[in-house]
Amino acid sequence: MDLVRESTVIDMLGLLTLDFKKLDVWRTRPATFRLADFQRLKDSGITVFHPAVGYVEGDTYAESSADINGWDAFIDSYPQYFIRVDCPADVSRAKAEGKLGIIVGEQNSNHFRTLDDVDAFYKLGQRVSQLTYRGNALGGGSTDSADKGLTPYGETVLARMNQLGMAVDISHCGDRTTLDIIAASSKPVLVTHSNCRALVPRSARCKTDAAIRKLAAKGGVMGVTMERLFVGTGSTVTIENVLDHVDHLAKIAGVEHVGLGSDVDLDGRDGALAPKKNDLDGLQYSQKVFELTEGLIRRKYSPADIKLILGGNFQRVLADIWAA
Repeated sequence: MDLVRESTVIDMLGLLTLDFKKLDVWRTRPATFRLADFQRLKDSGITVFHPAVGYVEGDTYAESSADINGWDAFIDSYPQYFIRVDCPADVSRAKAEGKLGIIVGEQNSNHFRTLDDVDAFYKLGQRVSQLTYRGNALGGGSTDSADKGLTPYGETVLARMNQLGMAVDISHCGDRTTLDIIAASSKPVLVTHSNCRALVPRSARCKTDAAIRKLAAKGGVMGVTMERLFVGTGSTVTIENVLDHVDHLAKIAGVEHVGLGSDVDLDGRDGALAPKKNDLDGLQYSQKVFELTEGLIRRKYSPADIKLILGGNFQRVLADIWAA
């Protein structure tokens, strides 16, 4: 508990809630988000959330615009609770003031219809963008039957993002597109939420050792996810399997390139109507940061390294990327 309290914990795919109807009420009706809601998020140990979603159908430009404007309005409505993280100093300020930081991002870059849109969305407050969710005009997705790689237009968008200081996320990118982006980027690249394919061989969403090593060589950081499908394949999948991914990443890339991107909220994904089991066995998701920390202690990580994994690594790389 002391380690978590001393750390600046950054969940680079951390959702305030997966109940999107509740989230919509919070964002559109001031005063519906109450002190108890804030305190529950605060008690999770997380300092900074990156609650990005991916719009892949319909008018993605309009949907992404509405999403970012919704976050801006939400944060502005609750200044006693939240700080919009626009720059490195805002991360430190959130921790110092006992508030929660929100990094505004998107899990698809279809809303970048032109290079001018990259500038426009940066001005709106977007600081992270995943280039592809599925295949789009910029590159290929991990679920595509064939990965076309980073396209010429994708290269120009990537260059503009590097120039502005908008972080590039490749979590859902296909293997070829992943490698192309890492090679082409002039700044470190993020995998905000994924795991190691070496441990989940049939998952195209997990990253290969080759990609992880190249990511690390360019200074990038990878956030380990707690979504069951990407953690393990056995009948029982627990926090120990998550720790196996941390161990593997630390072994092949170095502990300086490991972070957290849980891809879940404080309640987990297994609602009454869930068609399949998504959550880890035995994990209380409201305490996931503490359980992860306890596991890292069991596995003999030093306090300094645990602080890096919990958020120090993402804090460092975001400062590097966001620097003009």
